[in-house]
Amino acid sequence: MTLDDLRAFVAVCEAGNLSAVARDLGCTQSAVSQRIKRLERAAGIVLLERRPRGVAPTQAGRILHRAAADGLSGLELALRRLADLRAGDGGTVRVTTGATTVRHFMSDAVVAFRARHPHVNLEFQTESSSRRCFEAVADGSSELAWITIGPPVRGIEQHPVIGLPWVLAVRADDPLAARERIEPEELAGIRHIRLPENSTSRMRLDGHLSHRDSGPVPPPSTTSVADWSPTP
Repeated sequence: MTLDDLRAFVAVCEAGNLSAVARDLGCTQSAVSQRIKRLERAAGIVLLERRPRGVAPTQAGRILHRAAADGLSGLELALRRLADLRAGDGGTVRVTTGATTVRHFMSDAVVAFRARHPHVNLEFQTESSSRRCFEAVADGSSELAWITIGPPVRGIEQHPVIGLPWVLAVRADDPLAARERIEPEELAGIRHIRLPENSTSRMRLDGHLSHRDSGPVPPPSTTSVADWSPTP
C-alpha cells in the first residue's frame, strides 16, 4: 500500500469511474485497477463494487475513503509547507472567499497582515458559494475560508469574525422609510433585490422569513444583489 494507491482510491471514489481517474493521472485504467487491488489485498476486504455506470465504494470502502481523504489533505498541506521552508520564505496562507468579500471587508486586514508578517505569502482564491469554500478547506487547497456562517460541517471549524445586520434600503418617499421598526411579515409582499440563488445569506434570510410565519417568500425580482452596482 502506497500514498499513490490511496490517492488513486480517493479519486475513484469521488469520480465513480476508473477511466476518468486514469485520464487525470496520465496512466492506464489497468494501472488504476492494480492500485485498488493492492489496497484490497492489504485491507483484506472488497473496497469497490461495480455499478451499471462505473463503480462505487462498499461500506468498507466508504470508511477508508473518509479516513484517506482527511489524511491526504493534511499530508498535502504539510508537504506544501515543507516546500515553503525549503524555498526560504515564511510560508503561504491561502484564503478562499468571494471577490466581493475581499474588496469590501478584507482590504485593511490584508494591509495589516502584510505589515506584521512581511515574509509570509498571502494568496486568495475566489469561489461562488460557501459550499465551494468549505470544499477548498476540506481538500487542503486553502487554510482558511471567509464565508457566511451556516450549519455545522464535519471537519470544519467555524468562528464568527464580524456581524452584519440585514438592512432594508428604500427611497426616501417610500412609506416604509418613515417607520422606526418593520416586522418580517410586512416584507412578504414587497419586490426587493434578491441575494444570489446559491448564497448562504439568502437561504438564511428566506428561512427566517418563513419561520416567522410571514407567508410565502416573495418571487425573485429581475435584479440580484450580484448584479447591482450602486453609483458612487
